[in-house]
Amino acid sequence: MHARRGLSIGILTIMKIPWGTSGGYWLGAGLGVGAAAYITRRMRPKYNLRNRVVVIAGGSRGLGYALAEECLRQGARVALAGHDAELLAQAGEKLSRLGPVRIHACDLRDPQAAAALIAGVHAEWGAVEVLINNAGVITVGPWQTMTEADFADSMALHFWSPLRLTQAVLPAMIARGEGRIVNIVSIGGVVPVPRMLPYTASKFALAGLSDAWAAELRGTGVRVTTVFPWLMRTGSQAGARFKGDAPAEFAWFALGALPGLSQSARGAARGIVRAMRRGQSRLVLTLPAKAAALARGIAPGLVNRGLAVMHAMLPRDAGADAKARSGAESFNAWTRRWLGPAIARAQAELNQPAMPDAKLEAEPKASQDHAQR
Repeated sequence: MHARRGLSIGILTIMKIPWGTSGGYWLGAGLGVGAAAYITRRMRPKYNLRNRVVVIAGGSRGLGYALAEECLRQGARVALAGHDAELLAQAGEKLSRLGPVRIHACDLRDPQAAAALIAGVHAEWGAVEVLINNAGVITVGPWQTMTEADFADSMALHFWSPLRLTQAVLPAMIARGEGRIVNIVSIGGVVPVPRMLPYTASKFALAGLSDAWAAELRGTGVRVTTVFPWLMRTGSQAGARFKGDAPAEFAWFALGALPGLSQSARGAARGIVRAMRRGQSRLVLTLPAKAAALARGIAPGLVNRGLAVMHAMLPRDAGADAKARSGAESFNAWTRRWLGPAIARAQAELNQPAMPDAKLEAEPKASQDHAQR
């Protein structure tokens, strides 16, 4: 409130600058008031996570696991939701060393799962005070290989699940006059990345929903943070799904596992939690992501032409095979040798399932079968 009032005074002061030699003094005064307002805003007390109940959808591995670590270090009680009961159990055991953890195995694509999850957390710990929507799925390949089921799957996890979970916690948050909701989108929710149509469409939908919530909930005490991460070293490449020429599609996609092209998941988690505590409405992570988002906003046609050039450089559809293969099934000798170690390191750090061992010279069976067709 003080920051907004100070900023308004600063703007009004600048607007009232008279012509003449005294104008510079008025300009300096206006800029000074604006700067003071900005500093006041940055220094205002943050939302303390100590003993807060935090629910992380998609929290058993990857970025969700890193977010759980960060919240626990700041004193929160964390409930993890995911569909893989074994991974959840592993995550719960590891994270319990940092603080109180509960695990809830559920399929968030099920329309009834959101209400059941929130009710279960409430029964154990009380009202949910922070909700982080991070569950997701990635399907990569030419548009000809994508089915309506692929789009439905992405929308279920990236749009309908955050919608249902948020609707389940919002009434109580508004009644208390405080709460935090974090929606993990992607730079793919700002810039339409080729070969990832279901992912891109669903992330654009989530971005619009989250930004609209942030506007509508202003003044209620509930703050919504929309997060747009860049490529991230989470080890999730092995769990993504690939269609068409799966080994070739995996090869370009998995380059995001290399340091220098991607960001640390734990570094991203620290930034996300910090923005959530401040009540920041939007967070674009890394300079490349900010540049991409800015370019898309200023010159969308030019960016789309650049994306078309990028698409032309990607692998051909190789018969547009619609069968999905996991990244772990899509290694070839080159990717296993040069990208495998980076992916394996991230998997070990962030509770991802380890890739099966294979000789470097051996092609995955899925790749061999595909080449025979």
